[in-house]
Amino acid sequence: MSQALSLSNTSTSGLFFDKRFGTNLVAALLVGSGLLFSEPWSETLLNTGLFALSGAITNWLAIYMLFERVPGLYGSGVILLHFEDFKVGIKELIMHQFFNRKNVEQFFDNSEGSMLLPDFESVFKRINLNPAFDSLLEVIESSSFGPVLSMLGGVQALESLREPFKEKLRGAVRKISETEPFQQAMREQLADLSTSDYILQKVEDIVCKRLDELTPNMVKEIVERMIHEHLGWLVVWGGVFGGLIGLLSTFVF
Repeated sequence: MSQALSLSNTSTSGLFFDKRFGTNLVAALLVGSGLLFSEPWSETLLNTGLFALSGAITNWLAIYMLFERVPGLYGSGVILLHFEDFKVGIKELIMHQFFNRKNVEQFFDNSEGSMLLPDFESVFKRINLNPAFDSLLEVIESSSFGPVLSMLGGVQALESLREPFKEKLRGAVRKISETEPFQQAMREQLADLSTSDYILQKVEDIVCKRLDELTPNMVKEIVERMIHEHLGWLVVWGGVFGGLIGLLSTFVF
């Protein structure tokens, strides 16, 4: 059973094990001392140790039952049994608290929205401008300059202009992208996009796709990593308060 109680995270497991094991060890030593010593210390030590041990072990078992199913104990393995509810809760947290319409619109309204504008210069370097030059050749060939062009060797005579044309076109488009009217038009386009359901739907689709890939064990491991170290203190305080109750009971009863 001790192997089943081990955690997936080694460092967290060590901390958690030390806390709970140390608490139970101290409680067990108190019980042993109560059995060895004579009155007036016997009853005090025995009650304090028994109550501390029961409190620590009860909390220890409760933590274990939170993550693992125990045969015969109804309600154990709650995370495994209700992992679908956990997935729904994660989705609602992400969509309602982080990616709700108000937050998305505020992001685009602020200057942060301008960070979404692409680096047009790097984009233009990757664009194939050969179709643009081919279209220009077709226009010239079908125009009134076509017969003259055919006398000079046809469109092949203009092939040497392909690379200079592409460079000039890239420069012209780059200058346009740097103008304020173009930048403002892009920002307005992004703002219009933020008020639509497109972005929210895309985010929801990504979240749902990722959540569908989660298994019960994955959900359990996620929760374990987040809270298991801190749950170790429940064992400690269960032993402490149990011991105090046992100590007080010695004087009350």
